[in-house]
Amino acid sequence: MKIAVGSDHRGFEAKEQIKAIVTQMGHKCIDFGTSDTHPVDYPDLAYLVAKAVSNEEVERAILVCATGLGMSITANKIKGIRAALCYDELSAQISRDHNDANVLCLSGDQIGEVLLRKIVEVWLNTEFSGGRHQRRVNKIAAIEAGKDPKEVKNG
Repeated sequence: MKIAVGSDHRGFEAKEQIKAIVTQMGHKCIDFGTSDTHPVDYPDLAYLVAKAVSNEEVERAILVCATGLGMSITANKIKGIRAALCYDELSAQISRDHNDANVLCLSGDQIGEVLLRKIVEVWLNTEFSGGRHQRRVNKIAAIEAGKDPKEVKNG
């Protein structure tokens, strides 16, 4: 799988760890930056990475900033993106299994190396279960298209 990664300056160290994890898991990792700890604006990186997912240049992406909140908010503005801010293994698993999240957002300041690895591994190894959850993902897409989600009846 091709995985895009991106971070602002506060998430740089975690991004470097994530690149190693992704590669060790046998995936191709594409780094969109930043390349050091000099201050940058997280929306610039979130936009580039989310567009790569939206345009199907990569299958999934992982974004990191200080809290993960800014990256999540920004990435979710891009059509077709379901970015999930995850803080433990369970939230990572459910974001894929139930929500078909295609962008994982993480906190560079609040997650240690061991938990970071566990979250990334779970998120990359979990597939979307479909079923009743597909109908809900379709409703998210309807909202994104400016429609009432109640118009979506089936998966």
